[in-house]
Amino acid sequence: MLRNDAGPVAAPDLLIAPAARSQRSGAAVLMVLGSCTSLQVGAALAAQLFPRVGPAGATLLRLGIAALVLLALARPRLRSWTRAQWVAVLAFGASLVGMNGAFYAAIDRIPLGTAVTVEFLGPLVLAALFSRRARDLSWVLLAAAGVAVLGLTDGGAGGGLDPVGVVLALVAGVFWALYILASARVGAAVPGSGGLAVAMAFAALVLLPVGAAGAAHLTAEPHLLPVVVGMALLASVVPYSLELAALRRLPTRVFGVLLSLEPAVATLAGWLLLDQGIGAVGLAAIGGVVLASVGSTLSVGPGSAVGQPHVEGEGVVVGP
Repeated sequence: MLRNDAGPVAAPDLLIAPAARSQRSGAAVLMVLGSCTSLQVGAALAAQLFPRVGPAGATLLRLGIAALVLLALARPRLRSWTRAQWVAVLAFGASLVGMNGAFYAAIDRIPLGTAVTVEFLGPLVLAALFSRRARDLSWVLLAAAGVAVLGLTDGGAGGGLDPVGVVLALVAGVFWALYILASARVGAAVPGSGGLAVAMAFAALVLLPVGAAGAAHLTAEPHLLPVVVGMALLASVVPYSLELAALRRLPTRVFGVLLSLEPAVATLAGWLLLDQGIGAVGLAAIGGVVLASVGSTLSVGPGSAVGQPHVEGEGVVVGP
């Protein structure tokens, strides 16, 4: 979401000793894996809050707290913004509302790993539309087959999948694709992290009518506040910061391949933190979606990042 000129430009790889370059790349890989882990742990914390604040309340709290943190750090100069900048940022905020709201509503009904896997169809279809190559369409079909297997077999978890939850994950995927496009526009129009901060604040305001009642439960249970703050930081601020730092150290293709592991990381987080089991068939289906995402990423030509689920141009795009 942020352009790389927000910080100092990294030295060209040719001027860096091989050992130092290897060390830098290794640290960047850990940053990306840490980002994926942080994002899914934050989602697991949100799911644990649903019985008390509801999905809408959790979404409001996540976006609202993250917006306050980012606004304090970015301090955007709003008076200097043009009409075009405001339109881009507000459209970005609208995509945040749809993506996060639908995703949290989905994981209230279906397992976390399944929801992330289904949602991945959004950016993969977007990649195929931009590419218009049969090879990229084949990756989408592979991912769709994996999602279909999950839906028909419930991933081997038992009990069947809630069809409404699956539809909500698909809706989140559509908004994820729109979010990728909107983030690229904001990255080009608004320097620094001000665009992201204001978009999150706008998203939180839009969610107030549906999420305020649930979020208000915190006043009766203040002991939940550390969990809420942890959710907001782990699901938004931490992954954004790690991905931005990693993208400055890694080629975008490598970055995209690593982020393609998110369905697997989400499945592991659901198993460890939410006791959401999954069978061999489900693991195979999720593996197919991960393979499709990796294939789509690697099929993008050098210098292009349109086909990658999380990377657009020079901006970092953090998923839900």
